[in-house]
Amino acid sequence: MRLVVVSAGLSVPSSTRLLADRLAAATAGRAPAAEVQVVELRDLAVEIAHTFTNGFPGRNLSAAFDAVAAADGLIVVTPVFSASYSGLFKSFFDALSVTEADALAAKPVLIGATGGTARHSLVLDHALRPLFAYLKAVVVPTGVYAASEDWGAEGLDGRIERAAGELAALMAGLSTAGKPAGEAAGEPLGEAATEPVGQPSGRPVAEADGIVPFAERLAALRPAG
Repeated sequence: MRLVVVSAGLSVPSSTRLLADRLAAATAGRAPAAEVQVVELRDLAVEIAHTFTNGFPGRNLSAAFDAVAAADGLIVVTPVFSASYSGLFKSFFDALSVTEADALAAKPVLIGATGGTARHSLVLDHALRPLFAYLKAVVVPTGVYAASEDWGAEGLDGRIERAAGELAALMAGLSTAGKPAGEAAGEPLGEAATEPVGQPSGRPVAEADGIVPFAERLAALRPAG
């Protein structure tokens, strides 16, 4: 099982890389067999720029594309610039989609972002989530945003653990994480609706609850004779 982390942090040390590492560690803790590989976009900035002018990814960028395409799960983290993902972050996935349009199709992706203020936290839902939905990825329900004041404060650890659990479950093909017991066991929704726990087998919910079926209501409206 391969877990690839894409970090768009620019500085060293980087809070974006720190968040990426914590998400990767939490996910790997739930998927012990996972092999973790980190792609630092700052090291690929020149090759990414050249790709847009010559149409071909360089050797290192091509290797990064191959790693992302072959991953069983992806963690992507970007700093927030001008209320959205960074240009470097977007350029990497633009270049990837040009090289291999379906590289992220059906791939579980955990989205993360860092910023100087909590006011940018909606970047996860107004920028990152639509981007990866467009790329046909399966975005885990919980994204993780870390503002400067979140480091060392309560709440961030819980969000990291929850998001990592969702990603690990998707990587293992267990998309039932967090669902009720009946759904988690693979019980079809239609059967669950007609045969709930505690009801005699074969009795529709409506009948058991004393609700008159719609067909009977229509029949009652027909003229006599």
